[in-house]
Amino acid sequence: MALGACANMAAPPGGPPDSLPPRILVVHPESGAVVRDLSGAAVIQFDEVIDEMAGSAAAGAGTVGGIGRQVILSPVAGDVDVSWHRKSIHVKPSEGWKPGRVYHLEVLPGIVDLSRNATKQGALVVFSTGPALPHAAISGTALQWVEQRALGRAVVRAARLPDTVAYVTLADSAGGFALRDVPSGRYRVLAIQDQNSNRQLDPREAFDSATVTVDSSARVVLWAFPHDTAGPRLRSAEPVDSFAFRLTFAQPLDPYRTLDTARVHLFALPDTTIVRLEGVWTGAGYDSIQARARSVADSLRRASDTTARAKAPAPPDTTRARPDTSRIRQLLRQRPAPSDRFVARAVPQLTPGAKYLVRVRGATNLTGAAADGQAVLQVPKPAPSPPARDTTRARPGAKPP
Repeated sequence: MALGACANMAAPPGGPPDSLPPRILVVHPESGAVVRDLSGAAVIQFDEVIDEMAGSAAAGAGTVGGIGRQVILSPVAGDVDVSWHRKSIHVKPSEGWKPGRVYHLEVLPGIVDLSRNATKQGALVVFSTGPALPHAAISGTALQWVEQRALGRAVVRAARLPDTVAYVTLADSAGGFALRDVPSGRYRVLAIQDQNSNRQLDPREAFDSATVTVDSSARVVLWAFPHDTAGPRLRSAEPVDSFAFRLTFAQPLDPYRTLDTARVHLFALPDTTIVRLEGVWTGAGYDSIQARARSVADSLRRASDTTARAKAPAPPDTTRARPDTSRIRQLLRQRPAPSDRFVARAVPQLTPGAKYLVRVRGATNLTGAAADGQAVLQVPKPAPSPPARDTTRARPGAKPP
């Protein structure tokens, strides 16, 4: 009976239902402690049995899973061993506790009990194996530069130079992060779009880095993007209207090295006669120009319409006039948005049914890699007009011709 009771992980029957999430009772070492001879594991003790969350995993050795997803220990150079013990979590670095180091043990929200009640807030424990606890801080925001939005749940790593071991934390859903109680010095701060959940930077993952000097505090904005080492490839050239055509690249281009008529050239086939271009714009820029042109044309048309002039003016749109005070949007306005689509406009009208060769020189991606490219532009022929419909009706009793 005793063995059966130990093996049964379900909540006991009877009594009021459990609606409260688990609560941390004590952590050893406690936050603020200086333990020079620390050995064994750090222990996080809860007030009730917590769910094992499908086992445990070592941070840094592949995907972090199980109860290991809810715990971050830093700075460590190797794996972190996280194990579940019913009412407690044991954490220790595989390399052992290093003397003279300030450790961060962060418990993330999402610890659940056997009734599936989950914690909504995390906890941070800071302790030392030698030096007095520091009080410097690094904070900031992680953004996705290409997608133009916050990089929620970004993995943030801050390594004190020239060392490579890093303090680690996760950004919140709005991309905000903070590392408190870190030693002063120069840090390389990294924000990673962690696609495989191993809390490390892997190839093809979007990231950004910056070097900051921390005395008492420092703040940084990180613009994560994929760091492609190959230059952008020109995928296609397609007509937009009788004068303009769209260029699509395999990756966004550097908005500070925009395309212009010195880099984009158009040739009529088959004799490669040069066709002069009026200009080159990003797709969004060209759409804005077209929208303004339509607005001006509509204004002129309304001004010449006496009936429209007699109408009462429409009330102002206060929603448009209201400025956007969003913190994320204010940050995004600090840099132009990258684009992988551009529109070029020819001076003469493009010939229907003709083919053109488009050449692009020195298209540069966000990493600074450049490449040349070319594509064939096929201008479609206008669709033939449908035959006129015979609307004449034969008179009653009339003989066919």
